[in-house]
Order: sequence, then structure tokens, then C-alpha cells
Amino acid sequence: MKNESIIYFAKSVFGLFLALGNICLFGYLLSKNDDFAIGGFFLLVFGTVINLLLIIALVIYGAIKKDQFEYCMKAIFILLINIPIAIIYAVIGINLN
Repeated sequence: MKNESIIYFAKSVFGLFLALGNICLFGYLLSKNDDFAIGGFFLLVFGTVINLLLIIALVIYGAIKKDQFEYCMKAIFILLINIPIAIIYAVIGINLN
């Protein structure tokens, strides 16, 4: 992978899960439809697993390709931004019920 493609991939995954989280949270806030809350819960579970697998893959890739390690770490930090956002969304979702 090229340097830019590693970081672009991490930004894309971050944006995808952020957008899906926003859809679930604001969809529930605006419509009070429980399907959005259930979808948000599943997104929290599966998003955590997917992001952790991606982080592990980036660490392994960075360890194998030493010249890419710095870019892999930047990509991991971008993915880790989702954690506090997910916690905030989870707290908001729990307090709404």
C-alpha cells in the first residue's frame, strides 16, 4: 500500500462508522423508532470488532513493512477517534430510554 492509501483507508472507515452512528442516533432522536436504537447497538458491537481487527491488521502490516509503520500508526490514531464518540453516543442512547 502507498502511504496516502493507508491513511485514506483509515479516514474512510472512520467516516463510514461515524456516519452510521449519526444515522442511528439522530434517526432515533427524530423518529423515536426503536429500530434505530437496535441498529445503533449492533453498530456498537460490530463496529468495535471491525475496528479492532483493522487496528490489529495495521499493527501487523506496520511491523512487517518497517517503512510504513509511521503511516500505520497515524491510521490507527484516526480509527481510535471513534472510541470517545461511540462512548458519548452510547451514553446519550442509554439516557434516552
